[in-house]
Amino acid sequence: MGAVHIRWEDYGITISNPGGFVEGVTLDNLLVVEPRPRNPFLADAIKRIGLAERTGRGVDLIYQGLLRYGRSAPDYRSTNSHSVAVRLPGGGADLGLLRVVIEEENRRQSPLPVDSLIAIGQLRQERRLDTATLARAIQRDEAIARSVLERLVEAGLVEAHGVKKGRTYTLSPQVYRELGQSADYVRLAGFEPIQQEQMVLQYVRTHGRITRKEAVELCIKETRASFKACHNATESLFLKNYISTDSAP
Repeated sequence: MGAVHIRWEDYGITISNPGGFVEGVTLDNLLVVEPRPRNPFLADAIKRIGLAERTGRGVDLIYQGLLRYGRSAPDYRSTNSHSVAVRLPGGGADLGLLRVVIEEENRRQSPLPVDSLIAIGQLRQERRLDTATLARAIQRDEAIARSVLERLVEAGLVEAHGVKKGRTYTLSPQVYRELGQSADYVRLAGFEPIQQEQMVLQYVRTHGRITRKEAVELCIKETRASFKACHNATESLFLKNYISTDSAP
């Protein structure tokens, strides 16, 4: 019997509805829990007369409606035992990202799944992502998160860096080009080799010498780079005559 409140504020729209989540639904499983209508008979009637496509799609539709336009994901953190509250971020749409999403949806002849949109959205905001971070965002295990990211790699939307547990992901150079931000990709991807070279030089200054094995282990541990990238950084220092074959500075 309580009122539904809709507030239009500077940062977007906040909607609060009386009554907390249905039993079994929490902030930690909102994206993956099975549909649990508050009134199953009413939900079935609404579906049968065509007012709803099917039950359990509301949260997905909210996520899709925001993320494909480059906005942040909906925020349910103000929800409590008395009301469900969601904040829908506003602001202008990211038309470049929307174009990328539409082109990919046209190519695959189907909408991008919510998990993929969440991954792209996080990469747009955070620049770099690992499977553990995405797993928390999509409320699934790391194996599924890795599968989501690798499918985006195959589609050419995401680029992988490193191997195994140290593997990280960025938006691909093609996507940055579509966004008109090719320089941002160069800065993002080009930072690691420079960082790796500086770490090797600092190690040599401190310890007097370094073996190729030590250089590779150092780079992998500190920057999560691949074996090949670390080896290339070390060889680059040799070619520049910054370090010699006996590892003296």
